Amino acid sequence: MIIDANMYWLPEVLFTDENLFQKFLSELQEEYGWYGYIKEMAENGLKQIIIEKPKGFQNLNYIQGEYLLEKQLEDMDKAGVDKAILKLPGCHEWMSLSLCKLFNDSMDEHTKKSNNRLIPLAVIPPYANEENLKELKRCKNELGMKGVQLCAHYGNSYLDDEKFTGFLERLNELEMTAYIHHTPVPVQYDFLYDYNNLRRSYGRCVDQTTAVGRELFSGMFTKYPKLKFVHSMLGGGFFAISNMLFPYEGTARETVNRFETDNDHVRKCFENNIFFEMSHAQPWGKRQLECAIKVLGADHIIFGTSYPVKKEWLIKGTEFVASLAITEEERNMILCENAKRLYQIS
Repeated sequence: MIIDANMYWLPEVLFTDENLFQKFLSELQEEYGWYGYIKEMAENGLKQIIIEKPKGFQNLNYIQGEYLLEKQLEDMDKAGVDKAILKLPGCHEWMSLSLCKLFNDSMDEHTKKSNNRLIPLAVIPPYANEENLKELKRCKNELGMKGVQLCAHYGNSYLDDEKFTGFLERLNELEMTAYIHHTPVPVQYDFLYDYNNLRRSYGRCVDQTTAVGRELFSGMFTKYPKLKFVHSMLGGGFFAISNMLFPYEGTARETVNRFETDNDHVRKCFENNIFFEMSHAQPWGKRQLECAIKVLGADHIIFGTSYPVKKEWLIKGTEFVASLAITEEERNMILCENAKRLYQIS
């Protein structure tokens, strides 16, 4: 079995239902720099939703017709992918509970038509009020969703902020894996947004390294040891996270200890609670991804494509993984076994 752990989805009705689109747009948090609009593409007449941050700089693009079930399954067949985990493309950072409920129901209906090939993740604002926790329970018990999708930060707050503790406590109790999505710009992005590739590629590296570091050093996983976080897109900063954040104590006697070196507990949390989905890795090439596997371990990396961002990442994705200089056991973990274990896929 081959599992794509990151296939994006939006309800296609979002592009045609004016009331739904206006509600979607009205929930953008302008106070945090978000700005959005819809326009028709001149070359094909399709509608495109464009989300900018800050205004004038594109971060997220949603295109009509890219989330149709028949198209998703057709491209999965071309890629030799058996199952895919379905999630939203970043917009859940600002979505209200009412919109999340609508999307959860639509996603459930969409995946039921796929003959069990698509697996949905619940989308819920990560605050532990009664209604949010009720929706979490409904998604797990009634809709059968095995995990949730979160963003690396909400507004200016990363997930180690105390406002999220009640929700994370409930995830820990339910043992539901959380997929953590990184948007192109971190909370502080003043010198990242001017250039497209710097913003959309390196910005994710900064966001991911910041998010993972804060999660680890805050003691989150000591408090909630059953939490499993799958961070999206491998980020590109894997070397900084795995080794540079946890320096070993040297043998020479230092006049001043400039780094915290008693990191065994943090390192264990990293090994037990943090995993990485590898979409956006293909542009790096073989050597970078092979390096990431050596640094992080094949048991911590999950195949994912961010389809339909670049269809080639799905269509040629398994071929790319097959080309890596890794063992068959490692390849199987990346393409299948890690996702099966984390998301309880049979």
